[in-house]
Amino acid sequence: MTLRFLTAVSAAALFAGAAQSETVLHVLHTNDFHSRIESINKFDSTCDAETEAAGECLGGSARFVTKIAELRKQFEAAGEPVILLDAGDQFQGSLFYTTYKGKVAAEMMNSLGYDAMAVGNHEFDDGPETLAAFMEAVEFPVISANIDASQDASLKGKLTGNTIIEIGGDKIGIIGGTTLDTPEIASPGDEVIFMDDIESIKADVQELTDQGVTKIIALTHEGYRRDQELAAAIPGLDAVVGGHSHSPLGNMENAEGPYPTMVAGADGVEVPVVQAYAYSKYLGHLKLTFDDAGTLIAAEGEPILMDASVVPDEATLARIRDLAAPIDELREKVVAETAAPIDGDRVNCRARECEMGNLVAEAMLDRVKDQGISIAIANGGGLRASIDAGPVTMGEVYTVLPFQNTLATFQLSGADVLAALENGASQIEEGAGRFAQVAGLKYTITAANEPGSRVSDVMVGAGEDWAPLDPAATYGVVSNNYMRSGGDGYAIFASNAVNAYDFGPDLAEVLADYLAAQGATYAPALDGRITLK
Repeated sequence: MTLRFLTAVSAAALFAGAAQSETVLHVLHTNDFHSRIESINKFDSTCDAETEAAGECLGGSARFVTKIAELRKQFEAAGEPVILLDAGDQFQGSLFYTTYKGKVAAEMMNSLGYDAMAVGNHEFDDGPETLAAFMEAVEFPVISANIDASQDASLKGKLTGNTIIEIGGDKIGIIGGTTLDTPEIASPGDEVIFMDDIESIKADVQELTDQGVTKIIALTHEGYRRDQELAAAIPGLDAVVGGHSHSPLGNMENAEGPYPTMVAGADGVEVPVVQAYAYSKYLGHLKLTFDDAGTLIAAEGEPILMDASVVPDEATLARIRDLAAPIDELREKVVAETAAPIDGDRVNCRARECEMGNLVAEAMLDRVKDQGISIAIANGGGLRASIDAGPVTMGEVYTVLPFQNTLATFQLSGADVLAALENGASQIEEGAGRFAQVAGLKYTITAANEPGSRVSDVMVGAGEDWAPLDPAATYGVVSNNYMRSGGDGYAIFASNAVNAYDFGPDLAEVLADYLAAQGATYAPALDGRITLK
């Protein structure tokens, strides 16, 4: 356990508020930042100079420096203390992570003055050693109650379950939690053991309570649905600050629930559950009010949109520009070579089998084939360029796949696979981006038929052979997170997918790795997997 102190707020200030007997605490929080050190555009990918000049960029570390400093000054001047928490997945998602691993995330988080961070699954993408190096670099505890790292040489003695933030003599307990799926979706290794989250957090609540801590927050990377289950099952929690599911809450487009979401707790007290989407687009702000016995009596707040009204901190911007120099070099880095041009023409990839569609779908399938996945479906509209013959740079790869989409894996019935293919063919005459490029599948489109009845003769790869799609069977499917959330009309993915995980590796990195593995002799080809009638 680690003690953290906020010296800027006095004991007297802590107990200021609406009434003399009440304590107000402001919880600022982030989750699933995913290495968005630079500002982002409306697609959650790196913003360019033109869009920034138009005032249409959002997020990025420099905006957080400005806004958090502003809020701290405002609330502390009113005698209301502030803590800053992160619910995990700072790692993975941009070339800043590819280049620096966790070093830049640590630097930026230190400059922002975080008080605690939960371990996310992506913190294990490059093994426990990279997480351990990050933990050594940061000036705050990184915690998870349901991870036993005592057998791992790099994390032993570093990873604890909880921390106490002491403000003017008052103690606030923070307990971490990490999704139990981490061993399947990241690389924690065999020595890092994941334990039952409910029982682990319960034990840490008891530990903190025995030490006289009356205000306890669970800081979790487990998803909005699981967070509500935790709030309902674990006595003694005053709030759950979460991440992992990238859930929009409150006054956001496509909100999954209110901010905060109030859940009937195990001890009869309502517990607020919050999350702040992802990718640095929002800063969560939860205001908690306690009585003098430490009982929560009010919870309110709203995520703050980090748009152009928040002026980025100039010193931070200058540092980011310095750090971006080798990233610009990386964009010029040759990652592969191709024996012929790879056709990614918009007209072709939105209406028929195309070379880039085959390449990207095969790369997707190859990455997850050992996870029981046999079918890949990619939207033709997600392919934005062709690649010339010869050396292939990382910049070219990102030009083809600029959206920073992640791999999404899930199970789907054969009937739903067919429905997805019908969606892909439903606007073929319009050149819509929903057209389905595939791997592990063959199918026929009769464009003259009515939408919904255009697809036939669907065959699924079975080793070296092919077998007819069985409507009643269950298939493992890989797509991208945009499609999995219902984008391009793939509502069937959003509604019927089972065991979905939307936050795999960046699709551009998957393509670069796959191309590199093919060697200089890679030759694009069409093989008749999509037949047009």
